Amino acid sequence: MGFRFPAIIRMASFNANRTVSKDDVPKGYLAVYVGDKQKRYVIPVSYLNQPLFQDLLSQSEEEFGYDHPTGGLTIPCTEDVFQHIASRLNGL
Repeated sequence: MGFRFPAIIRMASFNANRTVSKDDVPKGYLAVYVGDKQKRYVIPVSYLNQPLFQDLLSQSEEEFGYDHPTGGLTIPCTEDVFQHIASRLNGL
């Protein structure tokens, strides 16, 4: 039996040479970049209302301000931490 990530989170590898279009992110979702390798995750916008995710946003604001190096929202934590938080949010 393998591991299953929550269906609500989608991971896509980020290629710095690739132009990201709005078509890459379905309506009701937003893309965030996580970890040292800047993996791209597409998450539901409903996460924005959750205190756990708001803590991540506050950390992002403290570290990057509103000038994110990737041009998108960068979450300053490891992928493991992000996946753990996302799995908890998926269970709500």
